[in-house]
Formats: sequence, C-alpha cells, structure tokens
Amino acid sequence: MFIHNLERHRTDRIGWLRAAVLGANDGIVSTASLIVGVAAAQASRGEILVAGVAGLVAGSMSMATGEYVSVSSQADTEQADLDRERKELAADEEHEREELAAIYVDRGLEPTLAKEVAVQLMAHDAVGAHARDELGIFETLNSRPVQAALASAGSFAVGASLPLLAVLLAPAARLVPAVAAASLVFLALLGGLAARAGGASVVVGASRVTFWGALAMAMTAAVGSLFGVVS
Repeated sequence: MFIHNLERHRTDRIGWLRAAVLGANDGIVSTASLIVGVAAAQASRGEILVAGVAGLVAGSMSMATGEYVSVSSQADTEQADLDRERKELAADEEHEREELAAIYVDRGLEPTLAKEVAVQLMAHDAVGAHARDELGIFETLNSRPVQAALASAGSFAVGASLPLLAVLLAPAARLVPAVAAASLVFLALLGGLAARAGGASVVVGASRVTFWGALAMAMTAAVGSLFGVVS
C-alpha cells in the first residue's frame, strides 16, 4: 500500500526566507547605522528623518534590483543546464540512462537495481530525473527572481521603518542610544524568528545578527562623531 509522505520539511522556505531575512536585516542595520551616523554628526531630527527615508527608498530599490539580477542569473544557468540535458537525452538516451544508473551506484545501490531505478525514473520524467540527481536542481529550490526581488524590497522597507519609528518616538537628547537599543532589539527578534522558521538555534540566530548590527552602528557613530567635530 502506498503511504503519502506527510512529513513537514523546511527546504521549500529557503528561497523566500533567505531573501526576506536578508532584506529585513539589511533594512534595520543600514538604516539604523545611517541614522546613528547622521545623528552623531549633530544633525537635526528633520535632517535625520530625511536621511533615513532616503536610505529606506534607495535600499529597497537596491535590494530588489540586486536580488532580481542575482536570482535571474541563477535561473538562466539552471535553464541552460536543463536545455543541454534535453539535447543530450535526445542524442543518446542510453548513455544518459547509464550515467544516471552510475550516480545511483555511487550512492549505494546495487548495479542491477540502480539500472532499474534509472529506467523507471526516466520513463516517468527523464529531464526531471537528471535535473534532480545529476544537476542538483530541485523543484522546491527553483530560482524565482520576481519573488526574491519583492521579498527583499518589502522586507527591507519594513526593517528600515523600525529605526525611523524610533527616531519619531525618542526624545531628542536620547535619540542615538534609543535608536541603537531599539534596533538591536529588532535585530535580535528577527534573527530568532528567522532561525525558528528555518529550524535552527534561536539563540545563535539572534546573537549573530545583533553582534554585526551593533558593530555597524558603532562604526558609523564613530564616523559621524568625527565629521561632526571637524565641522
């Protein structure tokens, strides 16, 4: 009797999760760092907000463009590999069947069984079998440029809006520490949620993004303070 696999796995989340986490993390870190750097240079609240909003818009578009170009290049490479595989199958199907069987032998199957598996899988979907087992292209990991671009841009905008909200709510005298503290809390929550969604350690996920976020803000604050003193 055939039993349908009901196990839940997380590999189908890799594409959008990576883009969304990267976008939100970059939105918080880059915008908070920009705000802290400008504020450390003795800018007014209005100037800080303008810089932050400009960073939000520019960063969102940059993330969308970068993700689209990057993932499109990956998709083009995958498609080229699949097209070449189709041509090879049309030219010499027997050789391709032997090649697939050899892959299964390397993975531990007996030669006779490996050949039978190759025959049956290629009869069902020859290109799909070679894409999965020879090229390593899986349906759940297929490149989706538009999805990645939208996820990155949207998540960057959401992440960048959090430090801007802190600017609006924080008292002028405590703006830098308030933005820095709020941003680190946001980063820790983001890292923890992303790690949980991916099945990894929440503590490790939260710690690593918080560390790098704190380092980025410290460096930009130092630069802002330097230019503020010089001016």
